[in-house]
Amino acid sequence: MVRGVRGTGTWCGTLLLAGALVGGVTGCGPGVPPAPGGPPSGTSAPAVPGRTTEPGTPAEDPQPAEVLVEVTVSGGFAGIRNQLVVHYDGTWTSRSGGKAPRTGRQTPAEAAELRAALEDPAYALVPERPTGRPVADGFQYSVTYRHRLVVAGDGERPPALQRVFAALPEGGPPTSP
Repeated sequence: MVRGVRGTGTWCGTLLLAGALVGGVTGCGPGVPPAPGGPPSGTSAPAVPGRTTEPGTPAEDPQPAEVLVEVTVSGGFAGIRNQLVVHYDGTWTSRSGGKAPRTGRQTPAEAAELRAALEDPAYALVPERPTGRPVADGFQYSVTYRHRLVVAGDGERPPALQRVFAALPEGGPPTSP
């Protein structure tokens, strides 16, 4: 038997818990019903229709000219900083020191292999920072894919990262000045 104010609060709490479990009730007492065609109570609509909000996922289908992956190699005895940018359509640009940029285009099969290597669940498990001791005058490799930066040093390329480098045009940015 429910008595007094305390009993009413307990009953309301029971309704709140039951409602939360089924996803329909968000509180006890009068409430504001959701707008017609809007999200159910207790949920929110995506900020932009058609876009996902999960971290690391593309907002929508990428455009061909959007950057797929950016790879930078830096360090070494000469202190280089070279970069390779690959777009979703397979076009790429490699910059090395003060030299003129080189450009090219992967075949559709090569571009698909690169995307597969980057989307491999094993690649998502590659540590974001080097785990071993730095190599004196060694190179550091920075790979940016879907807003995730992975940095690896010489000799620290797990198989999933090696697969990405094998699929990059020319094996990645050059290590020479």
